[in-house]
Amino acid sequence: MSEIEPIYKVIFYSDGEIYEIYASHVYSSDLYGFVVVEDIIFGERSKVVVDPSEERLKTEFKSVARTYVPMHAVVRIDEVEKAGAAEIRKAEGNITYLPSMGGGDLQKA
Repeated sequence: MSEIEPIYKVIFYSDGEIYEIYASHVYSSDLYGFVVVEDIIFGERSKVVVDPSEERLKTEFKSVARTYVPMHAVVRIDEVEKAGAAEIRKAEGNITYLPSMGGGDLQKA
């Protein structure tokens, strides 16, 4: 009996948007504080209807072997039976980001 390779749905924040992508491999990085997402999966190109959000993701991750997502940006990671449509949408509602040193959110000691 051959085991089916798992598929992961990864949802994370980036630049005020919510990314929802599917990948074959997700794991903790050797770079402290990051999650590695490898082998990103996109829908079949034979679709008649083209989703501009998914096309934008395909372009953005076209030459990417793996991407490193900061742990604090990850909303959730789900193991799913099959990949859905990848998408980017505006982050709406009450979103609280962790303070960052570059954003001026913390006072210098």
